[in-house]
Amino acid sequence: MEQVFAPWRIEWIKRDKETPDVDGCVFCAFPEQDDDRENRIVARSEHAFVLLNNYPYNPGHVMVIPHRHTGDYADLTDEELLDHARLKQRTFDALESALQPDGFNAGLNLGEGAGGSIGDHLHTHVVPRWQGDTNFMPVISDTTVIVEALAETYTHLHEAFADQEGATVPDSNRAVVFE
Repeated sequence: MEQVFAPWRIEWIKRDKETPDVDGCVFCAFPEQDDDRENRIVARSEHAFVLLNNYPYNPGHVMVIPHRHTGDYADLTDEELLDHARLKQRTFDALESALQPDGFNAGLNLGEGAGGSIGDHLHTHVVPRWQGDTNFMPVISDTTVIVEALAETYTHLHEAFADQEGATVPDSNRAVVFE
């Protein structure tokens, strides 16, 4: 039997099983807490934030999430839509700078039938892709291999967001802020 070495998973195994929440939504709870690095929030804007996915499809897999709790895209105001779109644009720039992918998959899972695990708080997945990044593992063994620990990816993305125009960096444990 082949083994996949994934030492960063120990953090998930040992995590506090009682996820703090606000009205039962982890996407509402994380931005309210003080340690963005621990919660993997890389960047924030007035109406949205960027969260590194704990179950990435590829290194750098993030989600751009509106602060306001809604599962309906049509509920977002024009201001929220523009801010969300601008933060996605900054996310593509940061990922290109930090990881040099060959492309991206990006999209929303809207509604229970779309297959998302958190359907009542919309979020846009942004997944960096590289030529040849799909190998035999997902096909043969229903397994993906992530080649970089989440903490290292966080550091690379934090630095790439911080290098962008208009970025403010409160400290290394806080997300980069865009006003």
